[in-house]
Amino acid sequence: MERLDYGSPLGSVVEKPTRSRGSKKRKWREIEALKERHRLEKELQDIDFNYEPDWDLIEA
Repeated sequence: MERLDYGSPLGSVVEKPTRSRGSKKRKWREIEALKERHRLEKELQDIDFNYEPDWDLIEA
């Protein structure tokens, strides 16, 4: 028969790493930056139908 070891409740607490939260925020910032770039490109195309983005100049 197996013995079940329940241990102490404080000994089984596992802390989540805080780094994942930061990487999620960074990922969302990158997504928002891409969306903003797309919005600006679309706005420029609406103003000038012959506009073609030069990504070498736009890269930030």
